[in-house]
Amino acid sequence: MGKGFFEVPIAVNDPILDYAPGSPERERVLTTYKKMYDATVEVPLYINGKDIKTGDTATMAPPHDHKHILGTYHKAEKKHIEDAIAGSLEARKKWSQMPWEQRAAIFLRAAELIAGPYRAKINAATMLAQSKTVHQAEIDAACELIDFLRYNVQYMTEIYHEQPESTSGAWNRLEYRPLEGFVYAITPFNFTAIAGNLPASAALMGNVVLWKPSDSQVYSAKVVLDVFREAGVPDGVINMVMGDPVMITDTVLASPDFSGIHFTGSTHVFKDIWQKIGTNIHNYKTYPRIVGETGGKDFIVAHKTSNPRQVATAIARGAFEFQGQKCSAASRCYISKSIWNEVKDLLIGDVNSFKIGSPENPDNFITAVIHEGSFDKLASYIDQAQIDKNAEIIVGGTYDKSEGYFIHPTVIETKDPKYTTMCTELFGPVVTIYVFEDNKWEETLKTVDETSEYALTGAVFSEDRYALEVAMKALENAAGNFYINDKPTGAVVGQQPFGGARASGTNDKAGSKLNLYRWISPRMIKETFVTPVDYRYPFLG
Repeated sequence: MGKGFFEVPIAVNDPILDYAPGSPERERVLTTYKKMYDATVEVPLYINGKDIKTGDTATMAPPHDHKHILGTYHKAEKKHIEDAIAGSLEARKKWSQMPWEQRAAIFLRAAELIAGPYRAKINAATMLAQSKTVHQAEIDAACELIDFLRYNVQYMTEIYHEQPESTSGAWNRLEYRPLEGFVYAITPFNFTAIAGNLPASAALMGNVVLWKPSDSQVYSAKVVLDVFREAGVPDGVINMVMGDPVMITDTVLASPDFSGIHFTGSTHVFKDIWQKIGTNIHNYKTYPRIVGETGGKDFIVAHKTSNPRQVATAIARGAFEFQGQKCSAASRCYISKSIWNEVKDLLIGDVNSFKIGSPENPDNFITAVIHEGSFDKLASYIDQAQIDKNAEIIVGGTYDKSEGYFIHPTVIETKDPKYTTMCTELFGPVVTIYVFEDNKWEETLKTVDETSEYALTGAVFSEDRYALEVAMKALENAAGNFYINDKPTGAVVGQQPFGGARASGTNDKAGSKLNLYRWISPRMIKETFVTPVDYRYPFLG
């Protein structure tokens, strides 16, 4: 609840295992992958400490092998959501009063469980559910989630130690209370770490949480839930439900005890939720906290002084790791004319060297996109680029969904800086290049700033410090995470707090104290030791 007398271990970033050929971690994760692939699982709802099987189920399949069934998950009815809300409010009575160091211990234990006995399982589950390579699974499901859990504990203790000045006559103190009510966490398919962090960060601060994972990520979400349960999260503190997202959200937002939403997903959905909250505002006991990170149309801009090899590598990694399904992925690039031919040749060479297939084969750099809807959308834009006169596919452009949802990494060059794929968020392995004249640096930066409604991530390459300074000022509002001479992906907890503005979200910076402040409601307490007994001040005589 407030300042304590205990110190916690200083958070450090979890080391990334390399999974090199012959390494023990490589053998462990591939063995675990095979066991999980061969087994089938049933994922119930988890409400107030009980597994709830509704009989209304949906199947789970790997995107890279969509005919193979990994198992089923159960879908909630409205009464299950109402039960979860009621149970969480009951759990809040004890959880909100639990000493902070006890909450800290639970989530520190969760971090150690992932770092140790659950590491291979959570990585393998992410490889199966989301078609991540072993490296992408490692930096997400293991390292980033571990870092979120550890650093959030450190940030919590730092917040609690922030206290106002007192005097000899009065003791002033801040009590950091959880929100009054319950928090609703909606998590995306693309990061297992986000799926764990959104409910956990609110719960760490003493809140109770109703968690709805993405339908496409339930398989690995179940492993996260198993970790929380083994770590000792009490019944009702984090309830996990799946099902019709509109029904679940409408039921949650109709509750007068709704106190906040922790969201990562599409901009359209987030805006709809915000609108519904506004419509219901007179029903709530408190003003709900609205925290969201949504989409991006992230950029790379390369000045004429840039190193072409560095730029090509940044595009290859920034646009195509995890099939471009990171909200930070590079999807529009502006390359100075004098370096473009060299960047182009290098990039084509890189893309043609990519190995594509199942993540079970660690040699593959590219695997499948998440589901058929995503595949079909991406294929339609690729098809359109094939026939548009102001666009040219310079590498890639093929796709196949017979076994898995495979889109070959595709690079489009356009002569129109406002071409469709320069403006529209695609969320897949498609990047579009616009080549600008060397002497139009400032004009191009203005175009970059004005092209997209989003402002999540962006990168600028230049060996000219004056050009970089111009870019930093011109693009001040174009990206919440701004990278100089590096790709626009790969934010690390504790090093690069993550979030964007404009249509990209509320910029509450996951992985920092700024986010945790959103899940507390401070109470100021002033205790006067010798209370006045006469209303008269000296000026009255």
